[in-house]
Amino acid sequence: MKISALLTSAGINIGLCVLFLSLYSILRKQPANIRVYFGRRIAEEHSLLREAFILERFVPSAGWIVKALQCTEEELLAAAGLDAVVFNRMLVFSIRIFSLAALLCISIILPLNYFGQNIHHLQIHSEQLDIFTIGNVQVRSRWLWVHCIVLYIISGVACLLLYLEYKHIAKLRLIHLKRETPSLGQFTVLVRGIPKTTKESCSSDVDDFFTKYHASIYLFHQVVYKAGKVQKIMTSAKKACRKLEDFTVTMVDHIVLPNDEVVENRGEDDLNDSISNTDNNTDNEECAVAFVFFKTRYGALVASDVLQTSNPTKWVTDLAPEPNDVYWSKIWLPYNQLWIRQIATLLGSIVFMLLFLIPVAFIQGLSELEQLQQKLPFLNGLLTKPYMIQLVTGYLPSVILQIFLYSVAPIMMLFSTLEGPTSHSERKRSACCKVLYFMIWNLFFVNLVSGTVLKQLNFFSSPKEIPLQLARVIPGQATFLITYVLTSGWASLSSELMQLFALIWNFISKYILRIKEDTEFVPSFPYHTEVPKVLLFGLLGFTCSVLAPLILPFLLVYFFLGYVVYRNQLLNVYRTRYDTGGLYWPIAHNTVIFSLVLTQIICLGVFGLKVSPVAAGFTIPLIILTLLFNQYCRKRLLPLFKTFPAQDLVDMDREDEQSGKMEHIHHQLHTAYCQFPDTEEMQLEKIRIAGNDKDDEERCSSGESNSKETCEERQPRKDLSHPTLKGLPVNRLQNAIRSITFLIRLQKRGLS
Repeated sequence: MKISALLTSAGINIGLCVLFLSLYSILRKQPANIRVYFGRRIAEEHSLLREAFILERFVPSAGWIVKALQCTEEELLAAAGLDAVVFNRMLVFSIRIFSLAALLCISIILPLNYFGQNIHHLQIHSEQLDIFTIGNVQVRSRWLWVHCIVLYIISGVACLLLYLEYKHIAKLRLIHLKRETPSLGQFTVLVRGIPKTTKESCSSDVDDFFTKYHASIYLFHQVVYKAGKVQKIMTSAKKACRKLEDFTVTMVDHIVLPNDEVVENRGEDDLNDSISNTDNNTDNEECAVAFVFFKTRYGALVASDVLQTSNPTKWVTDLAPEPNDVYWSKIWLPYNQLWIRQIATLLGSIVFMLLFLIPVAFIQGLSELEQLQQKLPFLNGLLTKPYMIQLVTGYLPSVILQIFLYSVAPIMMLFSTLEGPTSHSERKRSACCKVLYFMIWNLFFVNLVSGTVLKQLNFFSSPKEIPLQLARVIPGQATFLITYVLTSGWASLSSELMQLFALIWNFISKYILRIKEDTEFVPSFPYHTEVPKVLLFGLLGFTCSVLAPLILPFLLVYFFLGYVVYRNQLLNVYRTRYDTGGLYWPIAHNTVIFSLVLTQIICLGVFGLKVSPVAAGFTIPLIILTLLFNQYCRKRLLPLFKTFPAQDLVDMDREDEQSGKMEHIHHQLHTAYCQFPDTEEMQLEKIRIAGNDKDDEERCSSGESNSKETCEERQPRKDLSHPTLKGLPVNRLQNAIRSITFLIRLQKRGLS
C-alpha cells in the first residue's frame, strides 16, 4: 500500500469523526434526545430540559470535552464505580507509554528504517509504507543496536508504569472495600453442591450443617429456588400493570366489560394464595444452592475459603456477589454440571474462531491488489482507476472486517451465559476474556499471517518457525493495521459518542410509535467490548513500535479521543448497576505482559533474520526480566484482587460493633437477597373492572367488596380504560395473571 492510499483512508475517517463530533455537540443539546445522551443523570436526578427554542442548541461546541477533562478520578469513582476508574486507567497507561514510544520511534527509529538501504527515494506520498518499517534495514546493519536499546527503554518504562498503576488500583480496591455503605456480600457466602437427603429438606440440611460446624459465626440462610422462568413472567406482568395504570381515565363500554367483582376478588385470592405457597410449600422447588449469612465479615471470609468436607464437590463455598449483581437465571444450576458447560462453551468458542477464518482470509486478500485481481477478474476494469485502488485497498478491508466483528460480542456473551455464572459482573468479565482472546487470535495472528487459508496452514504447521514468520509478516502488514486503527478506532469512538442505535430508536419510539419513555431503563457500560478493543490496540502498538513505528501517531489519537469520549459516556449515558471491584485490571496487566513478551520475541526473530547476533543476544535477558517482573506482581499485588485481607475485615467488624451498626446490617440481610422482588410489589387489586360510579358507591356503602383495601383507598384508583382499548375484556387480563399463579403452583409441585 502506498502513502496515498493510507491518506485516503485517514481522510475518510477524519471526515467521519469531525462530522459525528459536530452532530453530537448539537444533538446532545436537544431536549428530545435527553434520554439518549444523559440517561444516567436523568435516572438519578429526575430532571428534564426546557422545550423552548434556543439558537445555541444548534451550534456545535466543545463544552462537553472540557467537562469530561475537568472530572476528577474521585468524581468518576463516585459516579460510575471502580470498574470505570480501572478502564480510565487503562487509557491513561496507554497514553503515557505510547507517547514515549512515539517520541523515540518517530524521531529515531523511523529515519533509520527509511534510510536503511541505499536506494532512490520517491516523493513521500508515492512511497510504499513498507519502506518505513524495519524490513527496509539492511542485513548486518549496525543500526539494529538502536532498535534494541529503544526496545529496552519501552519495555522498562512499561513495566514501571504497570507496577504503579497496579499498586494504585489495589489501593483503590481497599478503599472501595471500606466504603461508607456496607457491602452485604461481605457477610454472605454462596453455598453450592449441597448433598440432598431423602428425609429432610435442603433448607434443614443447610441449617444443620452450619449450626454444627460454624455455630459461633452462623446467622441464618436462604435457599435458592428453581423459578427463573416464572420470575421473568412475573416481572413482565408487573411492567404490564404499570403501563396499564398510566392510561387516561375513561369508561369502557359496560356491555362489553361486565362489572362483576367476584372475578377480581377471586384473582386476588389466587395470587395471594400463590405467594403464600411460594413461602411455605417450597420443598419440591429447593435447589442445591443457598445463601448463608454470617455475623461478621471475617466469619464469612473464613467460611468461604476453607474446604468444608473431604469431598471438594460438596458444600462448595464462595463469597456471594452483591444483591443487585446476582444472576438469578443461572445461579440454581447444579454445581457438578458447571464443568460440562464450561467445556462445551470452550469447544463452541474454538469452533467459532475457526469458522471466522473464512471472512478474515477474504478480507486480508482485499488489501493485496494482485490477489484481488486474480480472485475477482471482473474488477480489473474498475481497479485501473487510482482513487478506486486507494479506496479498495486502503479503506474497504477494515470496514468489512468491522462489520463481521459486530457478531463476536453477542455470541461470546451467549457462551458466557451458558457457562452458568452466578453474577452479572462475572458473566460480563467472562465475555470480556473470550472477546479478547478472539480478537488477539483472529485480528493479530491469523489476520497478519497471510490472506489465504493455505498460507495460514503452512504457517502453523511448524510452531518453531512462528517467531521468524511473525518477524517477516508484521512489517509488511503494518499498513492493514493502520487502516484498522482508523476504522475500528476513530470511527467507532465517534459512533459510540453519537449513540446511533439509541438515537434512531428514540426517534422511532417517540415520534412514530408514540411509546412513552421508559425512565427506568438505562444501559450499562459494555466493558466486554470496549476493554478488549483498548487492549488489542495496545498489543498492536507494542508489536509495531520498533518494527513499524508509523502506526503510533494514529494510536495516540485513538487513546486521547477515547479518554475524552469514554469519560463523557460514563458520566452522562451509562448507569452502573454492579461492579466487579476492579477485577478488569488483572486482565489488562496480563495482556500488557503478553504484548511485551510477544514484541520481544518478534524482535528477537527480526534481529536473527537481519543477522545481528549481538542485538538478538541482548533481547533474551529482556524477555527473562519481563517474566520475572510479572511473577513479582502476581505474588505482591494479585492476591489483593482474589480475596479480601482479614486485617481490614476484622477492623471493619469492630468499628461496626462499637458504633452499633452491626445490628442494622443483620436486619438488612433478611431482605437483601430476595429472589422474587417483583411478586411482592405487584398488587392485583390495582387492576379492576370499570363499572359505573353509582354501582361502586352502592357496593362501598353496603360493604359488599371483599377486597383487602377500604373504600376510601379504592376511591381514587384509575379505571382500566382508554379510547384505544374499547372492546378489550379486562377479565382476560385477570385470567392471564391467574395463569401466572398457576404456573407458580406447577413449579412448586415439580410438574413444569
